[in-house]
Amino acid sequence: MKNVVVVGGGAIGLLTSLLLARTGITVVLIESSGVGRESSWAGGGIVSPLYPWRYSAAVTALAHWSQDFYPGFAQQLLEDTGVDPEVHVTGLYWLDLDDEAEALAWAAREGRALFSVDIAEAYQQVSVLGGGFKRAIHMPGVANVRNPRLVKALRAALAAMPNVELREHCPVTGFIQEGGQIRGVVTAAGEIRAERVVLAAGAWSGELLKTLGLELPVEPVKGQMILYKCAEDFLPSMVLARGRYAIPRRDGHILIGSTLEYAGFDKTPTDDALASLKASAEELLPALKDAEVVGHWAGLRPGSPEGIPFIGEVPGHPGLWLNCGHFRNGLVLAPASCQLLADLMLGPKPIIDPAPYAPAGRLVGAIA
Repeated sequence: MKNVVVVGGGAIGLLTSLLLARTGITVVLIESSGVGRESSWAGGGIVSPLYPWRYSAAVTALAHWSQDFYPGFAQQLLEDTGVDPEVHVTGLYWLDLDDEAEALAWAAREGRALFSVDIAEAYQQVSVLGGGFKRAIHMPGVANVRNPRLVKALRAALAAMPNVELREHCPVTGFIQEGGQIRGVVTAAGEIRAERVVLAAGAWSGELLKTLGLELPVEPVKGQMILYKCAEDFLPSMVLARGRYAIPRRDGHILIGSTLEYAGFDKTPTDDALASLKASAEELLPALKDAEVVGHWAGLRPGSPEGIPFIGEVPGHPGLWLNCGHFRNGLVLAPASCQLLADLMLGPKPIIDPAPYAPAGRLVGAIA
């Protein structure tokens, strides 16, 4: 294989392009807006599913591989590009969980460091935590990655490669089909041909597959977040309670998220969500009552059944590959997902069993 078109310039598309380009393949990366400006920019960047014990083994396998990969990966990006993705190991406290026993049982089974701690210890470690919480569990090794910096670093790494072309603000409208094969894509600026096409367009992936008469069960799920700016030492750990979380960045920015809304492709931030997120922020961290909200935005997650991504070739359409449908965990799962796709396309033994992610049997059939 000599050339590939990658459709979608989020974290998944960027990293897929980087891994393929490193093998000498010529890559054209096409993004309908600006690279990394959709879900990858809007998310929180916790390098763990929010509740890892609630997911299937398929998601767990990708998450574990990626978590071990991230620190070295981020350091390499910093050395190569001068842009620091800021992988920040803070640990994470979950407070007053209904399924704490299941969480601890999962950790014991998977060999992950997750412990029940006395609530007094949580208050000692996170002195700004709101009152009234009764129980806590703690995962000390969890990091967050500053996702806007990560996509900036990935973009810089690709821009430095002579065998990569980035085409932004170039919407894809369909696929080139010849002799039963997918041979490229159709864009507003004309056809772009390649031996293979990788569809990594997040929440928009299903819309493109409809042009082939296929129905991919990936839909947009809106998430809104707010941002505060505090002292650098204000919040030493991530905390999560009642479905909402607080994430500290190294420079004192505090992210509060997030909503889960099924509103189609509408990305408009709403006053209701702002009020709800502020209430959650002040319940978790009462000192934020006196802090200014310095950002409020919305993004569209690529919702999928059980959050299991689609990774592999589309049956009946040789030459078309999927790497999409990561739901709430695109940044967590990106390294493993992209390496698995590269393995499947190029032939080495896959890093993990690819069967759970295969599109075969998971596409909802032809559209009438």
